[in-house]
Amino acid sequence: MSRYPTPVSTASSSGASACISARSKRSARAASYPLGLWVARAFIAHRLALVGDAAHVIHPIAGQGLNMGLKDVAALAEVIVDAVRLGLDPGSLAVLDRYQRWRRFDTMAMGVATDGLNRLFSNQSDVLRLARDVGIGVVDRLPALKRFFIREAAGLVGDVPKLLRGEAL
Repeated sequence: MSRYPTPVSTASSSGASACISARSKRSARAASYPLGLWVARAFIAHRLALVGDAAHVIHPIAGQGLNMGLKDVAALAEVIVDAVRLGLDPGSLAVLDRYQRWRRFDTMAMGVATDGLNRLFSNQSDVLRLARDVGIGVVDRLPALKRFFIREAAGLVGDVPKLLRGEAL
């Protein structure tokens, strides 16, 4: 017996056909995965670089996972272009390590921040509720602090890749 289920063709009243698996109907179960923080031990190997959700998974707060993935791609592109210009092997560990060192701290910092925000806002403690309400009020009343958080969330703080600054490689 094949390890893959045999497709069964079924016809609908409109005459359209669909390919379904007889086995999948019996064993179909919903799956769920806990939201949280996960970061790969290494972002690189010889001729391999992990970016985006392959390198890190964070709670989906305000699209920060997407922002981090875009920053990963921009940083990797810059590292590769720089290496090629210098005549280096773009897939070597020495070259790819520059990408890993560049993105590691930022990834951990954003991961810890989003995980902390998730825990803070999903907690029902009256003390934490008061602290977060006061904190939000303070940030809202201090334009400089508010701008800092907006720039941080947009990925515009720290060593920003050229592509994200609108510059050519």
